[in-house]
Amino acid sequence: MLGGEAARPGNPSSSNIVSAVGDVTYRWTISDDRIEWGEGVEALLGVANVRRLDSGRNFGSLCVSQKGSSRYETVMHTRESDEGSGVRYEIEYQIMDEYGGLRWVEDRGRWFADADGKPEVAIGVLRAIDQRRVREDRLLRLSTYDELTGLLNRIRLKEGLGTIVAHAQSSRSTSAFLLLAVDNLALINDSYGFDVGDEVIIGVGQRLRGLARRVDVVGRYSGNKFGVVLKHCSQERLIAVTERLLASVRDQVIQTTRGPVAMTMSAGCVSLPAHAQTVEAALAHAEEALMAAKQMHRDSYVIYTPSREREKTRQRNINVADELVAALNDRRICLAYQPIVSSATGEVALHECLIRLVQEDGSICAAGNFVPIAEKLGLIGLLDYRVMELAIETLRTRPDIRLSLNVSGRTTSDRMWLDTLVAQLRADRNLAERLIVEITETVAIHDIAESADFVSQLKELGCQVAIDDFGAGYTSFRNLRALDVDMVKIDGSFVQNLVSSQDNQFFVKTLVDLAHNFNLPIIAEWVGNDEEVAMLRDFGVEYLQGFYLGEPVLALPERVEKSAARA
Repeated sequence: MLGGEAARPGNPSSSNIVSAVGDVTYRWTISDDRIEWGEGVEALLGVANVRRLDSGRNFGSLCVSQKGSSRYETVMHTRESDEGSGVRYEIEYQIMDEYGGLRWVEDRGRWFADADGKPEVAIGVLRAIDQRRVREDRLLRLSTYDELTGLLNRIRLKEGLGTIVAHAQSSRSTSAFLLLAVDNLALINDSYGFDVGDEVIIGVGQRLRGLARRVDVVGRYSGNKFGVVLKHCSQERLIAVTERLLASVRDQVIQTTRGPVAMTMSAGCVSLPAHAQTVEAALAHAEEALMAAKQMHRDSYVIYTPSREREKTRQRNINVADELVAALNDRRICLAYQPIVSSATGEVALHECLIRLVQEDGSICAAGNFVPIAEKLGLIGLLDYRVMELAIETLRTRPDIRLSLNVSGRTTSDRMWLDTLVAQLRADRNLAERLIVEITETVAIHDIAESADFVSQLKELGCQVAIDDFGAGYTSFRNLRALDVDMVKIDGSFVQNLVSSQDNQFFVKTLVDLAHNFNLPIIAEWVGNDEEVAMLRDFGVEYLQGFYLGEPVLALPERVEKSAARA
C-alpha cells in the first residue's frame, strides 16, 4: 500500500501527509489493470470492501458521471507524449458509494509510458470536492437564475430574448416579448412589509411560469418586473396570451403569511421582429408600451406600435443626452445669473444661478432645452454637481454677492451631493451664509421627513433654504412648520397675468398670508411689468424676479446696481 507506516498522532511523516489531510493516493498499473490505494480510500469513497476498487475496470464501474472525458479516456486516449517526466492529467467525476449516494472527487495524477510510448502506469491523488461543487453549483445557479423567484435572471432573460429575436429573423416567423410589472408593489411593501412583497413577487412568478410553454422564456427583469418571450406568437395570440397572464394574477388572490393579497399587473408588448430587430430595441419598446399601460389604469396592457413622431423625439433626446455628457466632460456647462431685487428699494439682493450649455459652435442653450431630458434620462444629478461647483467658485471670487441655486428631487436624497457641499464649504462659513438652496414644493412635500432632514443639514452648514414654486403643491401649515425653511418663492404661473386675474390675486394673497404667518420672506418670480411690481409690493412680497427686472447674464457686473425698473 502507498500509505506507508503509520506515523505518531499529530505528527505525520512525509509518507502519509497526503492521507493526513484527507486525500488518497493510488498507483494504477495499466498493463494488468491493478490499482493500489493509499490509506483512507474506504472513508473517502464510502466503500467498505476495498477489493471493489482493486482494478481500473471495477473502479470505473462506480463512476457514474464525469466532467469532460472519462477517467480511462483521459489517460489512454491522450495526444500528449511522455518525454521522460510523465504526462499530467486532471479530471472530476462522481462515485456511487455503497449507500447509493453520489460523491464528487477530483482525480489529479501523472501517467508514464512504456518503451512503445503507451501509458504503462499512472499515479495520482483523489480529493473529495463535494463542498466545492456545492459552492460552484450555487454560483452557477446565481449566474443563471433569480434567487428569489427561481426564474431566469435579467442576464439570461436577455440572452433568451436575443436567441428568439435571431430565430424570428432567420426563420421569418413572428414571436413576441412582454414586459409585465406588478401594480402598486410599493403599497404592499409599505402596508405589509417587504417579506410579504417578496411573497407576492414569488407568487406572480409561479403563475407566469405555469402558463408559459416549454419553448417560451420567462424571467425576472427587475424588482417588480417580469419578462416573457413568446416563441412563434402571432399578433392575435399575443393579445390572448397577455389577457390570460393578466387575468391569472387579477382573478385569484396570492396567499401570503399575512393573509391573501389581491394584485394586478400591467404589461407592455412588442412583436418580433416586426417592431424590434435587436434586444435593445425590444426592451426599449416594451418599456415604452408598459409606461403607456401604467398611465391608463391598473390591469392594462399596451401593444407597441411604431410612431414617426415618437422616434423623432427619442432620437432628439438621445442627441441632447450625448451633447450634455460631452458638455460636462468638456466643461461647457456654465451659469447665467438672474437678479432678484428688493421690492422696497429696487436694489439687487441676490442672484439665482441658472444653468446653461455652451454648444460647440459657441451658442448658448437655455435650460429648458436640456434639463427636462436630463431629468428623464437620470443625468440631472450630474448637472446639480456641476452647478454647485460653479456657484461656490463664484461665491469665492465675488464676496459682495449672494446666490441661490435649484436642486432636483433626486439630489435632495443624494447623500454624496450633500457631503460634497459640506467639504466645499466647511473651511469658509461665509460662503455658506451667502448661499440659498432652492427645493421645489412638490419635491419637498413628497417625503416631508426626508426633505426636513435635508433642510436641517443645509441650515446646520450655514446655508439658507427656500421653497421654489410655492403654491404648486398646496403646502399646508403643518408642512411649512416641519420643513423650517427660510423663505418661499411663489410659483410664476400665479404671478403671470396677476393684474387682470382676480383668481391669481386671491391665490397670491393667500400664499403671502400663509408665508407671513411663519415670518418667511417671499420672492415672486415671472414679474413682467410695473403694475405687477406695485401690486406685489402692496401684497407684502419682499423680493421680485423676472425678465422685466433683469435678464440672466453669463457674467456678473463688476458692481451690483439698483434695478432700473424701480422708482
